[in-house]
Amino acid sequence: MSGPHILVVCTANICRSPVGEALLRQQLQKAGLVDWTVSSAGTWAMAGNQASQFSMLLLEERGLDIQLHRSQPVTGSLLQQCDLVLCMETTHQKEMQKAFPTQRDKIYTLRQIVGERGSVRDPYGGSRRQYERMVTELELLIEAGFPRIQTLAWENYEKRGEDG
Repeated sequence: MSGPHILVVCTANICRSPVGEALLRQQLQKAGLVDWTVSSAGTWAMAGNQASQFSMLLLEERGLDIQLHRSQPVTGSLLQQCDLVLCMETTHQKEMQKAFPTQRDKIYTLRQIVGERGSVRDPYGGSRRQYERMVTELELLIEAGFPRIQTLAWENYEKRGEDG
């Protein structure tokens, strides 16, 4: 039996969410939570695209490989398998809560997790420096929010087990 499943969401699932997925997976592994699952998707994603070059490069410099990442769209069945959804933007959260009302209670923005408002800016088409800012921001948010991420995912996982 595997543990909780966390979904990281951005727009196209090629810049921010693959980075967030890899960083969160690394954090979970450091904490010894190797049976947890992390995946990512996009609200407007086309299936099968690679992560952006700068996202791959900057993670490679941190010892993380996302070469095999392929984008996928958010779907109702994917959401049902997840215990926690972490969105990059408030618009992602609102769109998904509206489209999937039965899943709304497990959909948060990454900033909300740490008690902040706002979104993680999309560096798509931007400079390496813009991507570096995004990666650093995600590292800080995931590290600061990690205890709450664990708690929320675990609580929803337990609930899903009772319902299932």
